[in-house]
Amino acid sequence: MRLSAIGDTCHALAVVRRLQDNWPDARITWVIGKLEATLMAGIDGVEFITFDKKAGRRGLQQLKTELAGREFDVALCMHASMRANRIYRSINAPVRLGFDRERARDFQWLFTNARIPAASSEHAMEAMMGFATAIGAEETPLRWDIPLSEADRDFARALRDDGRPLVVISPCSSARQRNFRNWPVAHFIDTCRYLVEQRDARVVLTGGNSAVEREYGEAIAASVDVDNRIGTTNLKQLLAIISEADVVVCPDSGPAHMATTVGTPVVGLYATSNPGRTGPYLSKASTVNRYPDALRRFMGKAQDEVRWGQRVRDRLAMELITIDDVRDKLDDVLG
Repeated sequence: MRLSAIGDTCHALAVVRRLQDNWPDARITWVIGKLEATLMAGIDGVEFITFDKKAGRRGLQQLKTELAGREFDVALCMHASMRANRIYRSINAPVRLGFDRERARDFQWLFTNARIPAASSEHAMEAMMGFATAIGAEETPLRWDIPLSEADRDFARALRDDGRPLVVISPCSSARQRNFRNWPVAHFIDTCRYLVEQRDARVVLTGGNSAVEREYGEAIAASVDVDNRIGTTNLKQLLAIISEADVVVCPDSGPAHMATTVGTPVVGLYATSNPGRTGPYLSKASTVNRYPDALRRFMGKAQDEVRWGQRVRDRLAMELITIDDVRDKLDDVLG
C-alpha cells in the first residue's frame, strides 16, 4: 500500500518490480491513490485498488468494502499517515509490515504487527526497498517500465525540433502548502532565456493545473519563446515528454522521480529539502544542493544537527540557488 504522492509511488514501483523479479508468479494488489493510479495504469501483473482521498469517509468505506473477504499473505504498509493507518486493519493478512518505530509516523506502529529494520540517512526509495528485503526479496537491478501508448510517445516525439536539445522545465511543486519549494519565477525566466538564446534549446514547460503553476507558466512564456504545456497534459503524456527530453529541471516534486523512471537526467533544485532523502535518485551529481546553506541561514544549524529529512519552511530559502548554479549543471548535462 502506497497511496501517494507521485514521487513516492515511483519509488514503490521499483519495489514492485523487485518483487516480480524474485517471484514472477506472485499475485500483487496495490492500494493506490486515484491520481497516481492514472500514471501506473497498465502495469503488468498488478491489480490496482484505487482510493480517492477527496471522497473522505465515503471513499474510506468504499475501500474497506473492496478489501472485505480478501486474504493476503503479507501487507506491505509503505505509507505512514493517519489516513493510511486507518486502512491497515481492514487488510486481512497475518503479517502487516510497517516502518520501524522511528519512521512509523502518526502512530503507524499501532496499526501494524511487524516492522522493517531501523535505518538512518536513507533515500526514500531505499527506505521502501527495506520492505522487499524484509520479506526475503533478493536485490535486483532497478527497473520501473511504466507502460506508455504509441499515441503518447508520438505526442512527445512531435516536440523534437531538428536536433535541438529538448529541455523540460517543471517549475513548481504543485501543492499550495509546499510553495516554499518553488524557485523564483524571475530565475526561471533567466534560465529559459539562457537555454533558448545560448544553448539553442527547445524548452517545454510542464505542470499541473493549479493557480500557481499557471501563473508561473504564463509569466515565463510572456518573456521567453517557450512551449507552455502547463495544465494541458495527463500524467502518461507528461512521462512521455520527460522520456523524450535531454534533461528535466524542477524542484522537489513528482517530475524529478518520473524522470528517474525513464533514465532522463534531472537538474534538481533543492534548498528546502534534503536531496539525500528526496532527490532524484539517479541524478545526484546534477542536482543543485543548497540545503546545507539553508539550514545554516534559516535554522542556525548544520546538517548533522537536525533530523534526517528536516525541511526548511521559508520561502526565501530557494533564493539561495543561483542562476549560475543551474546553468553550470545544465552545461554539465548537455555537454
